[in-house]
Amino acid sequence: MDKLKLHTPDLTAANIDRIAALFPNCVTETKDDSGKPKRAIDFDLLRQELSESLVEGPQERYRLDWPGKREALALANQPITKTLRPCREESVDFENTRNLYIEGDNLDALKLLQETYLGKVKMIYIDPPYNTGNDFIYADDFSFGDAENQIRSGVRDESGNWMVAEERWKQNTTSNGRFHSDWLSMMHSRLRLARNLLREDGIVFISIDDGEVSNLRRVCDEVFGEDQFAAQIIWKKRNTPPNDKVIGAQHDYILVYVRSTLDGINLRQRSDDQIARYKNPDNHPKGPWAAGDLTANVKGGRYVASLNFPIKNPRTQEEFYPANNGNWRFNREKIQRLLDDDEIYFGKDDRSSPKLKRFLCDVKEGTTWTTLWDFAPLNTAGSNEMSEIFGNSVLFESPKPVGLLNLILQAGSGPDSIILDFFSGSATTAHAVMQLNAEDGGKRRHIMVQLPEPCDEKSEAFKAGYKTIAEIGKERIRRAGKKILQEWQAKQAKEQPAQCDLLSPENLKLNTKNSGATAPDVGFRVLKIADSNFREIERTPEELDQKELALHTEHIKPDRTPEDLLFQVLVDWGVDLALPIVSETLHGKRVFFVDENALAACFDTGLSDELVHAIATRKPLRAVFRDDGFGDDSTRINVEQIFKLLSPGTEVKAL
Repeated sequence: MDKLKLHTPDLTAANIDRIAALFPNCVTETKDDSGKPKRAIDFDLLRQELSESLVEGPQERYRLDWPGKREALALANQPITKTLRPCREESVDFENTRNLYIEGDNLDALKLLQETYLGKVKMIYIDPPYNTGNDFIYADDFSFGDAENQIRSGVRDESGNWMVAEERWKQNTTSNGRFHSDWLSMMHSRLRLARNLLREDGIVFISIDDGEVSNLRRVCDEVFGEDQFAAQIIWKKRNTPPNDKVIGAQHDYILVYVRSTLDGINLRQRSDDQIARYKNPDNHPKGPWAAGDLTANVKGGRYVASLNFPIKNPRTQEEFYPANNGNWRFNREKIQRLLDDDEIYFGKDDRSSPKLKRFLCDVKEGTTWTTLWDFAPLNTAGSNEMSEIFGNSVLFESPKPVGLLNLILQAGSGPDSIILDFFSGSATTAHAVMQLNAEDGGKRRHIMVQLPEPCDEKSEAFKAGYKTIAEIGKERIRRAGKKILQEWQAKQAKEQPAQCDLLSPENLKLNTKNSGATAPDVGFRVLKIADSNFREIERTPEELDQKELALHTEHIKPDRTPEDLLFQVLVDWGVDLALPIVSETLHGKRVFFVDENALAACFDTGLSDELVHAIATRKPLRAVFRDDGFGDDSTRINVEQIFKLLSPGTEVKAL
C-alpha cells in the first residue's frame, strides 16, 4: 500500500521531466545537500540545443531583470509541506457550499491548489498591493543583504567597488533600489503559479495604477506570453481628480491576459436601452430591426464606380445616389437581393434616403468591449456598498465596487466557472459572484485567498472589532450572502406563489439545500493554511535517544482532528476541496465519504477486517487509512487483498 507524499508538487522536478523528454542529453547528475545524487540540467548544453549558432557564454537579450528574480523563480517551484485545516465555525453552509475561503499567504495557497485545480480555473481577478510605499506586506524568503543587493543591482562590482558615483547612489537609497524589485519578485512567483491553474480558455484580470503598470505588463508578457496580452483597460474610477497633486489621476488600469486564446472572452451584454432600439413596425418575418447606414467609409473618400449607382425605391420608383458622390456599402447584386427581401428602409414616409435594416437576429450576441471603461461604477460605489453592509464606509480602504467586478465576470466567466481571487481583500469578488449567480441563475464558484493581515489598531476596522483583513472579508461574504439570498427568495415568492410555503420567513435559511433547487450558493468553506499535520523527523535513528524515540511513535500531531487529516488527503490527492462530505459510523469507527464515492477515509485506530470489507463494498474511487490504524498486522496485510477482491478499481493509500 503506497503512502501519500504529503507535500505540494515539486515543480522543479516536473520541469526537469519535461526538458528530459525533449532534450535527454541535457540531463545530468548532481548532489543534494546530504550528498545523495539527484537529476539536474546542464544549462550550457540546453542553451546550445536552443541556439542555431555556437554559444560561448552569456548573451545579451531582451528581457526584464531585477535583483531577486532567480530566487523568486526558485521559490515558486519549491515544494512545501503545509496543509489546509477546515474551520467549520467560521464557515457558512459548510456541508453544501462549493465556495472556498482560504486564509493564509497566497503563495502557499497557490501551491496547495496546484494539483486540485490545475487547468480548471476560468477566471482570475486580483487587486494586488499597488506598491505605493506603505501597502507592501508580503515578505517572501528570497531577500538578501545590502552588500549582495548592491552587487546584484549593478551598483558595486564583485570586489565591492562603486560602479556609479557615490553621491548619485545616495540620492537613490538602497531601500528605494529594492522598491520595485521586491514587488516584482512577489508578483512573478505568484503569477507563475496562477497561470498553471487557468483553463486553456482562462483569463486573468489585474487591477493596477500608474506606479507599476509598465513593470507588471512586462512581467505578464514573460509569464503568459506577449501574444496572450488582450487589453490594458482604463477604468475611470472618479469624476474629479484629487487636488493634492498638480496632475491628479482619475483612473486605474485593468490588465487582461489570456491563457491561450481570446475566444474565452465574452462579448459585452447589450443593455435594455440598446435592445429597445430594435422595432418591427412592418412585421418583418426576421423580427425586430434598427435602421443603419448604407453608405461605405472608403479610405481617402475615393469614388468607386462599382459602388456608386442609383438605388430605386420599388414602391415610389424614386432613385437615390450615395451622399456627397460617395459609395454604397454593397455592390449592385447585393443591393438588389436586399431590396427583394425588403431589408432596405426608405423612412416613415417611404421617400427618404435608403437605410439598411439591421436585424437583432443577425447581430452578435453582445457588443465589443472597449478599453475605456467610463461606464463602470466609480470607486465611491465600493465605499457605499461597504457602508450599506457594515454601516461604515471607511472600514476598508478603497474597496472595488461590485458593479466593476460584475462587468469583469461578464467578460471573463461562464455560468459554471471557477473564479479565483488570491488578493481578495474585502471580498468584493465573492460578493459579485454571488450577486451575478442570483441574477442569471449561474452556478459560478469562487475561491478567495487572503492573508490574515492585522488591522491597524487606530483603524475603523479594528475599532469595530475586526483584527485582520481576512475577518472583514469573511464577514462581508456572510452579510452580503444573506441579503442576496433574502432578495432572491422574495423575488421567487413573488414570481412563484406556489412556492410561498417554502419561501416563508420561518423557512428563510442560509442553508442552500433549504432554499430551492436554483438558489444561489451564498455559503463558503473556510480553510486555513497551517503546518503539516504530521510530526517532522529530520534526524537519523542513531541521533535519537530512547526518550525521544517514544515521542515519535505517534506521527500525527496531537492537536489535529480527523477532518484536518481528511483535508490534507484531499490536497495531496488533488480532490476538489469543495465536494460534499458525509461522516458515517461503520463498525464503531468514523468514516468520511467525499462526494459519495470519490473518496473514503478512516483515521481511527484499531480497524478490523470487517470495517475494511464494509468500505470496500461501497466501491469508492479512492480509500485512505492511517498507517498505524489497523488492529493488527494481518488486517493491514489484508487491506489490499480485500479491495482487490471487492473493489479492484479503488486506489488505496495510507498516511
